[in-house]
Amino acid sequence: MTAAARQSEQAGHRQRLRSRFLAGGAESMPDYEMLEMVLFGAIPRGDVKPLAKRLIKRFGGFADTVAASPDALAEVQGMGNACIAALKVIEAAAQRLGRESVMDQPVLSSWDRLIEYCRMCLGRAEREHFRVLFLNRKNVLIADEEQQRGTVDHTPVYPREVVTRALQLGASAIIMLHNHPSGDPEPSRGDIEMTREVRETAARLGIQLHDHVIISKTGHRSFKSLGLL
Repeated sequence: MTAAARQSEQAGHRQRLRSRFLAGGAESMPDYEMLEMVLFGAIPRGDVKPLAKRLIKRFGGFADTVAASPDALAEVQGMGNACIAALKVIEAAAQRLGRESVMDQPVLSSWDRLIEYCRMCLGRAEREHFRVLFLNRKNVLIADEEQQRGTVDHTPVYPREVVTRALQLGASAIIMLHNHPSGDPEPSRGDIEMTREVRETAARLGIQLHDHVIISKTGHRSFKSLGLL
């Protein structure tokens, strides 16, 4: 096959994928084809199917590939900065959409969406992240901030910093979040002790700790639901 014929065939393949997506949506496509479509923008010409399949083999699926760290993605043959950016912008867009669905909303009436957003942000993270949701007197979410990043099994948390930030934002209550990359969302003794310290520090300044939620790839645990708050 000549180079021109090969290029024409690849262009036809790209057009067929786009047409199938527009006609049937993502449900009509396997994960590797979804990745192909993402990679089209980063690699304007050429066959990206082998790269898409290498990514699936390495990470297991579309969502896990998109959530992989830039360093892990760079280890896959053929993944340059343009391809990495193309995947990470998909992750960032999904998180932004999720965030917009819960910001400025009462937490109690949007709890399921809030948990889904938190799982989207933290569920597949390879290291522990500690986030705080800040609420006003009506329990409306006014800010969502990452406070710390740690190792694969520990994140340092400083109660005074958490409470100070709540005061700066004018928050009346907070919800703490962190992830367990191990996949087990059950709270550790350290998690329980840290939660107690934050609750006591916050209470002294009139701020309520509503909940502490641990997120993992397989599920989540709420300290309030477990009777730990």
